[in-house]
Amino acid sequence: MKAWQGISEFAAVAERQSFTAAAQELGLSVAQVSRNIAALESRLHMQLLYRSTRSVSLTEEGKLYLPHCQHLVASLRDADQAIQQRTQQPQGLIRITAPVYYGERFIAPILNDFLQVYEDCRLDLQLTNDQVDLIEGSYDVAIRLGQLGNPRLRARKLGSRRHYVVGSPSYFERVGEPNSINDLDAHNCFTGTVKQWRFEVDGRSETYRPELYLHCNNGLALRDAAIKGLGLAMLPDYYVTDALASGQLKEVLPDYRQADDGIWALYPENRQVIPKVRVLLDYLLENLK
Repeated sequence: MKAWQGISEFAAVAERQSFTAAAQELGLSVAQVSRNIAALESRLHMQLLYRSTRSVSLTEEGKLYLPHCQHLVASLRDADQAIQQRTQQPQGLIRITAPVYYGERFIAPILNDFLQVYEDCRLDLQLTNDQVDLIEGSYDVAIRLGQLGNPRLRARKLGSRRHYVVGSPSYFERVGEPNSINDLDAHNCFTGTVKQWRFEVDGRSETYRPELYLHCNNGLALRDAAIKGLGLAMLPDYYVTDALASGQLKEVLPDYRQADDGIWALYPENRQVIPKVRVLLDYLLENLK
């Protein structure tokens, strides 16, 4: 333990510039704090602090050493917290944001079940298709679909989704089916939140930007337009699987279908996931089938 002796004491004194304040925080006597720092300096063969009757300040060596000590102290504190949290039951308010349709259909029912299991938890679920800022909005978790891009957030994959290009049989009887991406120029194509359609050609990702015919930021509206024979829509599986199974819609360009993308739970980049969020993420992963 000699390698650790004095590190917490040195960091506390350096941060507070006071032996008395550091001793009070650590629950030690001033004499013990002083002895442990002296032992640390002796082991390092260098002086870390300038001491006087009125003030404490860092030497140049102390300024260099302090950030490393602070990192060690924080890591040790996090390790203690992680062990303690394993035995704690989740409780308190959890704030979540999710896309409207996916949240209504899949997330909200699971969260309602979660509340029945964990009675000490409370939930604030906000459904919006806007990508709100988790940190500014004080959200614990955001459900996001598709590609990710915020390096300040940690991500846990909950599942995947598949996109289909679909149209109605009546539309194809009138216009014919596209056999290549270039054939889409001759068709009415709908766009939603994402203005470009993504495909995979010979292992490479390619995009197609349809001419504006129908744009709507609601997938159900685009599904309805496709069923009514107005043109083609590219939509995730959870919008169209039932219509594909019933024959109301038909998939085209399956050979160019993009690789499945992710359904993600994002949360702020903290050192440790607090118990209520960790349990919620586990519950979502287990129940999102």
